[in-house]
Amino acid sequence: MFFLYSLIYTLAFVLLSPRFLFDIVTRGKYAAGFGQRLGFLPKFVCDERPVVWLHCVSVGETNAARPLVDELKRSYASHRLIVSTTTKTGQKLARDVFGDKAETIFYFPFDWRISVRRAFRHFAPSVILLMETEIWFNFIREANHANARICIVNGRLSERSYRRYSYFSHSMKRVFSYIDLALMQGNADAKRIMGLGMRASKVRVSGNLKFDHNVDASESKLTEEFRSRFGISAEAPLILAASTHSPEEKWLLESFKEIWKSVGERLPRLMIAPRHPERFAEVAELVKKTGFTWVRRSEGESSRDKTAEIILLDSIGELRAAYPLAEIVFVGGSLIPHGGQSIFEPAAAGKAIVTGANTANFADAVKEFLGKEALIQIGKTADPAVVTALTKALHDLLMNKERRRTLGHNALTVMNNNRGAIGRTIEYLAPMLNAADNQ
Repeated sequence: MFFLYSLIYTLAFVLLSPRFLFDIVTRGKYAAGFGQRLGFLPKFVCDERPVVWLHCVSVGETNAARPLVDELKRSYASHRLIVSTTTKTGQKLARDVFGDKAETIFYFPFDWRISVRRAFRHFAPSVILLMETEIWFNFIREANHANARICIVNGRLSERSYRRYSYFSHSMKRVFSYIDLALMQGNADAKRIMGLGMRASKVRVSGNLKFDHNVDASESKLTEEFRSRFGISAEAPLILAASTHSPEEKWLLESFKEIWKSVGERLPRLMIAPRHPERFAEVAELVKKTGFTWVRRSEGESSRDKTAEIILLDSIGELRAAYPLAEIVFVGGSLIPHGGQSIFEPAAAGKAIVTGANTANFADAVKEFLGKEALIQIGKTADPAVVTALTKALHDLLMNKERRRTLGHNALTVMNNNRGAIGRTIEYLAPMLNAADNQ
C-alpha cells in the first residue's frame, strides 16, 4: 500500500514539476519553502528537552491553534515547540503569531520517506500534533517508526471527505493504526473517523478550538489603526466581505451597487478581503471597474483612505483585526461549492454574519448558529439570482440596526457557550506530553 501511495505521490509531483519550476523562477507560492520541504531544514540543536511538533496546514489551522500554543507554553514550558505549515500564507501568519513561542517555524516536508526521515532525524520530536485532519501516509508511518506519539487535534472530517476516504478504507485503517489519539471536534466527526477504521479507544470528542478564540493585544492595536486610517464610523456602516473566492467578489460588487441605490443617506462602505493573496491584483481590477472610490491596504496612507467607498484588504493575517469594525460580515467560500470559510472569528467579535448555502466545512457549527438565530444563510441560488438574494440579505440588515445587534449578540453567546475545547484538549494530551517529559 505504501509503495503504491509513494508511486502515485511521485508521479503527481513529476506532473506538477513544470509548475514548481515556474514558481521557483517567478517566486510564486509553490516555490515557497521548497528546499525545506525536501528536507533541508533550519538549524536546530537537539537536547534533553522533549520536542512537540505542531503542524498547521494554512491560515485557518494556524488561527485555530493559537489557544493551543498559548496553553502548551503555559502548562508545558519545559517542552520545545516547533511549528510547520504547508502554505506560504500559513507560514507568514505562523511567524507573526508564534514567532516568540516556537523555537523554529518551517515548511512541512514532502511526503517521501527520505524527506520525512530527514526531518525526524533533525528534530527528534517526541509528540506530533496534526491540526484538523492531515493524513500523510509516509509521514504518519515514519513518525511511528521514530517513536513519536501522533495525535490529530481539533479533528474534523466532512461527509464529502469521509466518502472520498472510504474508497480506500483498508489503507486508511492501516494508517490510522499508527495514530495514538484523535481529538475530534464533534460526534459526527468522531463517528466518521471510526467508520474509516480508527479504533474507538483512540477517539475523543474535545470540541472545536475555534470557539476558544480570543483577541490579543496586537490585534486590538491594529483594529484601532484601521479605524483611524480608514475613518470607520457608524455614519457609514462597514460591510466586511471576508475570505472571498472567485466569483464572489464580482457578485458582492454588483450587490453593493444595488444597495447604494436604495439605503438612503447612510451609505455603507465595503471592505473586501480575498482568501488567496495571489488574487489580490485580480480583485483590484474588478474593484477598479466599478466606478466607486477605493484604496488598497498595501498602499501608503493617503487622503483618500477616510472617504474611499471600497477598501481592499490585500494583506495576510490582518483579517481578524478588521472584524470589530464591521456592522455586517459576509463569510466567503460559501456562495460557491467550496464549503465555506470560518464563521468563528466574526462571531467572537459579536457581528451579524451572512453566508451562502455552501458551508459543509463548518456544517455542525452553522447548524447550531442557525438554530440560535445567530446567522443568516442565503439559500442555494445561481448567478444572477445570487446577487438578488445577497442584496436583499445585506440591505435588510443595513436597514435594521436591532436585527444586526440581535444576530451579533446571539453569535457571541454561541461562542461563549461552546468554550472549553482547549481545556479538554490539554487534558487528553496530558498523558502523552507527560510521558515525553519522562523519556
